[in-house]
Amino acid sequence: MNINISETAQAHFVKLLSQQAEGTSIRVFVVNPGTASAECGVSYCPADAVEADDIELKYEHFSAYIDADSKPFLEEAEIDFTTDQMGSQLTLKAPNAKLRKVADDAPLFDRVDYFLKAEVNPQLAGHGGECTLMDITEDGYAVLQFGGGCNGCAQIDVTVKDGIERQLIEIMGDEIKGVRDMTEHQRGEHSYY
Repeated sequence: MNINISETAQAHFVKLLSQQAEGTSIRVFVVNPGTASAECGVSYCPADAVEADDIELKYEHFSAYIDADSKPFLEEAEIDFTTDQMGSQLTLKAPNAKLRKVADDAPLFDRVDYFLKAEVNPQLAGHGGECTLMDITEDGYAVLQFGGGCNGCAQIDVTVKDGIERQLIEIMGDEIKGVRDMTEHQRGEHSYY
């Protein structure tokens, strides 16, 4: 576990901490983790506020603490401190704050579901749509349910085949053979249409 804190941000924290009580560290956390309104934050962490299950990340001149619950949401997080004409600004990026990162050895359904929520839905959201993983068939097809603006959209086949299917096969390798739309999947099972 590591949070990438840039050198300028580390220097900024050292300066701030020098004005605090001896033994004060910083705490990095996520508010509303796993939701669309998730926000990454930083606060002072006095020595007596460190919990037993906190994770300590040691940097050259200070430590940062993370509570165990925030850990999966802070994977690949970055903290930077930039100065421009508008002044100085601390920026926090936590790509997994809204969605907990799934382990590489997690069940296939969970990994495909994570990919759809993290990569595909943000793209579809621009068009008012979304997709949900309903099932993975025994022969390796991911069955997706499209909603919102995707419902009945003429571009859906292109989105499914060219976009989602290609990316999934690339990432999941031999585990996924393709993608099916839920409506197409249901039609296929009722041969009397």
